[in-house]
Amino acid sequence: MLDVSIIKAGLDDLQTIHDMAQVVFRHTYREILSPEQMEYMMEWMYSLPNLRKQLDQGHVYYIALKGSAEPCGYISVQREGTDSDGIEVFHLQKIYVMPTFQGGGLGRQLFDKAVSHVNTYRTSPRARIELNVNRSNPAVEFYSHLGLTILRQGDFHIGNGFYMNDYIMGIDV
Repeated sequence: MLDVSIIKAGLDDLQTIHDMAQVVFRHTYREILSPEQMEYMMEWMYSLPNLRKQLDQGHVYYIALKGSAEPCGYISVQREGTDSDGIEVFHLQKIYVMPTFQGGGLGRQLFDKAVSHVNTYRTSPRARIELNVNRSNPAVEFYSHLGLTILRQGDFHIGNGFYMNDYIMGIDV
């Protein structure tokens, strides 16, 4: 396991998240998305004003730091509400590990931090973490290994004629 600290991010950390996304998001989707969709999504999800808006909308970011200084990954969790079965749903909006740190257990550590966040902030005895993952993303296997299952799938219009073709995976915590 990689020796990291995982800290809650604030406004001062948005540039770090933006900078990591420039590397890891592009690396993750380089063979899945067109260059046009890549640029559209980078602006939509990772421009500094949009990152700030996400914080205002209840996204909670955590950053993994190696040696308390080198950023190596991040997550974002957001409470969505309660579903028709009375289960409180949190959405794991983002979970990314920088390419040079992949395969060393950091993804698991970040996921465990998301679970810890949900268990700290949930208000119901039953809670679920859900996440969207591109159906062509090899990370589907990683999430399955963590115990998440495919709950449903969808093609979500995100604007500008682009779609996210995702599985929605989930796990009760």
